[in-house]
Amino acid sequence: MPSPYAHYWDIDPATTYLNHGSFGPAPEPVRRAREAYSQQLQRQPMRFFCQEMEELLEQSAERLAAFLKTKAARLALTDNATFAMNVAAESIALAPSDEVLLTDHEYGAVRNIWNRRCRRSDAKMVTVSLPHPLDDDSIVTNIAQAITEKTRVLVISHVTSPTAAILPVQRVCEVARQRGVLTVIDGPHAIAMLDVSPDEIGCDFYCASCHKWLSAFFGSGFLWAHPRHHVAIQCPVGSWGGSIAGRPATWQDRLNWLGTRDPAALLSIPAAIDFISSIGLKTFRSHAHALTCSAWEQLLELDGVHPLCTTSTEHFVSMVAVELPTPSNWKPGYHGHPDPLQIELRDQHGIEIPVGSWNRRRFLRVSAHLYNDTEDIRKLVTALKESQHL
Repeated sequence: MPSPYAHYWDIDPATTYLNHGSFGPAPEPVRRAREAYSQQLQRQPMRFFCQEMEELLEQSAERLAAFLKTKAARLALTDNATFAMNVAAESIALAPSDEVLLTDHEYGAVRNIWNRRCRRSDAKMVTVSLPHPLDDDSIVTNIAQAITEKTRVLVISHVTSPTAAILPVQRVCEVARQRGVLTVIDGPHAIAMLDVSPDEIGCDFYCASCHKWLSAFFGSGFLWAHPRHHVAIQCPVGSWGGSIAGRPATWQDRLNWLGTRDPAALLSIPAAIDFISSIGLKTFRSHAHALTCSAWEQLLELDGVHPLCTTSTEHFVSMVAVELPTPSNWKPGYHGHPDPLQIELRDQHGIEIPVGSWNRRRFLRVSAHLYNDTEDIRKLVTALKESQHL
C-alpha cells in the first residue's frame, strides 16, 4: 500500500528511492517556502541583504534552537555539517604534541577535515576501533582507554554514516570532559531521527545538516558551539566578519555573510520543522523504523548477508546497514565508481541505494522516510535475490 505521505514529495516515479540518508529531498511545503524566500531576494536584493536577511536568519535560528532545546545564541546556521565541521576544526587551537581522536566509524569527509587540520599544526590524528558488534558499554570503554594525556579533541558521530549506528555520545562526552578533552559531534543523521539537545549531550561543538531526516532544503545546517568557544570561532571563508545591517556584533556574524549567496534554504528550516511536527516526530520515526526493521530482517535471510555492526533493531531508526558477501575479485567502490551491485540496482531496477565499503567490509545501507512503503522494500529484496553481483 502506498505511503499516505508520499504525495508531499516529488520523487521520480521511475525510482525507488532508498537513500534519504545521503541526499534527502524536501517535501512540497518546504520547497514552497524556500522558493518564496528566493523570490523575496530577487524582488529587491539590496533591501533583502542589507536590511532583512540577518533578522530572518535570526528568526530561523530561534525556531531551530527551540527544536533542539537550546538557545539561538549558541547556534550559527551553515550550509551543511561539512562546513560546520570545518569551522569547529579551525576554532580549536592545536599544538604539535596534541592528538585528535576519531572512531573508525567516522565519515570520510570528517576524517579529511581533521587530517588536514592536524597536518597544518603538526598534531596527530588517532583512530580508535569500536567493538564489533557494537554495544554502548564497550564503546565507552574503548574510547576511554584510547584517551591519553596528549588527546586534545575527540570527534565522534551521533549516528554513524557508513554503519548507520546510534552511538552513546552523552556518555562519551562525560568521559571526555572528565579527562579535559574537547568533544566535537558529527550529527547530521541524528536531527529528527532522534531527540537532540547539544546542551544535554554536554559537547563543545555539534555539527549537523538539516537536509537529511528533518527534510529541510539542500544547503541547510548548523554549528552549535558552547559559549566558552564563541570568542575563538574562526570561519574558513573570510569575509566582512560583521553585521552588514548595523546590528550589534555576534560570533555568528563570521558565518552569516560569506559573500553573495541565496540563504533561502536556511530560512526555510522553520517550514521543515512545521512539516515534520504536523505529521509528528513519533509518526515519522515509527513509520521509518517499521520499514528499516522489515528490510533488515528480510535482508538477513539472504545467503551471505549478515548484520554489519548492530545486533538489535533497537540500535537503529530510519537507516540500517547490512554486510554483504565479498566476491573474490571485489574492489571497494569510490566516488564516481560505485560498486557493481549499486549500478545494477540503479540501472536495471530503478532502485537508488548505496553499496559501499567500511573497514574492508562490503555493505548495503537502507534509508526509509515518510514517502517510502513496504513495496519499496519488497522491490529491493526481490532485486537482490535476482542479482548477479550480490
